[in-house]
Amino acid sequence: MTRPTDSHARQQRDAALRTLDEAIADHLAQAQRSGELQGAPSYGKPLAEMAGWEETPVEFRLPFKILKNAGVSPPEIELFHRRAALRQALAAASCDEERGRLQRELGELEQALALRLEGMRATGRV
Repeated sequence: MTRPTDSHARQQRDAALRTLDEAIADHLAQAQRSGELQGAPSYGKPLAEMAGWEETPVEFRLPFKILKNAGVSPPEIELFHRRAALRQALAAASCDEERGRLQRELGELEQALALRLEGMRATGRV
């Protein structure tokens, strides 16, 4: 059962959000009218993808982006960066010995990453 104070607090929060949304909409409309938006280099173009976006499983892209915007980096991101670096090193490797070492290291890392991601999927926790 919802208490009256919960309902009142929710109404106040909703009103504050509407006010903020209206202020943002007004600011954007003013920038549009003044031509400020059209002057931006990215105007009318899709935003550039973040590094590692394609390598990140679809179900984790938004949660990871939210964490990144909050200044928090989950450990899996470091694993993705390390995997990308290993793939680049492997592509640039010149001798078979180095290539074999990098392939083993990449395989171990991908296995650890797959286990970690599967655990995250199973528990539903990022």
